[in-house]
Amino acid sequence: MRSYRVVLASADVRNVLLLGALVRIPFFAGAVLLALHVVQTLHGSYVQAGVLSTVATVCIALSGPWRGRLLDRFGLRRTVAPSILVGAVCWSIAPFVDYVPLLILAAIAGLFDVPIFTVVRQAVIAATTEQNRQPALALESVSVECAFMVGPIVGVAAASVWSTTMVLFFVQMTLVLAGILLWVRNPPLRSAQDADRANAVAVPRRSWFRLEFVALCVGASAAIAVLAGSELTFVSAIREFDAQKWLGVVLAVWGFGSVVGGLTYGALHRKISTYLLLAALGAVTLPMAFAVGPISLAITGLVAGLFCAPTITASIDQMSRIVPEGGRGEAIGWHSAALTLGNGIGSSMAGIAIDAGGFPAGFGAAAALGLGIGLGIPLLLTLRNRRHPAVDKQPSQVGA
Repeated sequence: MRSYRVVLASADVRNVLLLGALVRIPFFAGAVLLALHVVQTLHGSYVQAGVLSTVATVCIALSGPWRGRLLDRFGLRRTVAPSILVGAVCWSIAPFVDYVPLLILAAIAGLFDVPIFTVVRQAVIAATTEQNRQPALALESVSVECAFMVGPIVGVAAASVWSTTMVLFFVQMTLVLAGILLWVRNPPLRSAQDADRANAVAVPRRSWFRLEFVALCVGASAAIAVLAGSELTFVSAIREFDAQKWLGVVLAVWGFGSVVGGLTYGALHRKISTYLLLAALGAVTLPMAFAVGPISLAITGLVAGLFCAPTITASIDQMSRIVPEGGRGEAIGWHSAALTLGNGIGSSMAGIAIDAGGFPAGFGAAAALGLGIGLGIPLLLTLRNRRHPAVDKQPSQVGA
C-alpha cells in the first residue's frame, strides 16, 4: 500500500478524487432516471426512452473535445461558468415538460455538459508525477466503477419513493451544484512547474493528434465495447439460466473483480501496455461463454473483471505521456468521446451476436474484439514505425 499512501498524502489528489467520486454518482443516476421518467411519468415507449438516452449521450460525447480545448485555452472557471448557467436553465425546465421539449433541452444541456471526467482526470494528472501517476489514476478509475454501480441503484430507489419528476430535477441540480463546487475549488489543471511555460507556449493539436494517440483512443474504445457487450450478455445469460434473481449478484461480483484489479494494477511498480491489457481482457472474457449456471458465470466474471479497470487506467496513463500538458484537456475529451462510442458499439455488437447464437456468441464476440484490437494495433504500429521510423517520435517534446 506504499504507493497509495504516497499519493493520498497529497491534499490536492485527495480532494480531486473525493470530488470526482461524489459528483459521478448523480451523473450515473441521471442517465437511468431519464429513461424511467419517459416510461413512468410521460407514459412514453421504451423506444422513446432509448432515443432520449442516445441523444443525450451523443451530445455529451460531442461536447468532450471542444470543452476540453476550452479548458486548455481559458482554464476551468471560464469554461465551467457557461455550463453551470445552461445546465441550471435547462434542467429547471426539462423535468416538467413533455417529451419533445425534454429531448431538445437534454440535447442542449448535453452539449454544455460540465466536463467532470475531463476536469478530474486532468487535475489528477497535474497533481502527480509520472512516478506516482499510476496509483492515482487507478484510484480514479476505481471511483468511476463504484459510482457506476451505486448511481443507478440510488436513482431507481429514489424514483420508487418519489416522482421521477422531482428526483430527476434534484439529481440534475446536484450536478449543477457540482459545477459550482468545481468553479469555487478551481483545482489546478497543470502542474506547478509547467504552468508558466504552458501558458506562454501554445500547444497545437497537430503536435499530439497523431497515429499513436488515435490508436490509443481506438484501443480504449474497444475496451469499453468489450465491457458494454459483456454487461448486456450477462443479462441474456442469466435469463437463459432462468435465474433472474442472481443478476445483481453476478454483476456485483464482476464489478468487485474490476475494483480489485484496478487497485492491484495501481500498486504495481511497472507500467503495462494498454494493448496487452486489452488482449488479456478479451482472453479472460471468453471463458464466460462456457458458463453453465449463475455460479460458474460469477466465477468467470470475477476473473474477467480483474482486467476491466486496469485497461482503462493504463490508457489514460499512456495518454498523459503522449500528449503535452497544454493539450491534455482536449485529448481527454477525445478519449472520453471514444469511450462513449465504444459503449454504443459494444452493446449493438453484443445484441446482434446474442440474437444469432445466444449468450455464448455475445461473450465470444466481445472476447474476439478485445483480442483482435489488442493484438492488432501493436502489430500495425510496429509495421508503421518500420516503414516511417521518424514519424510520431517524442511528440510530448513539442513546445518544450
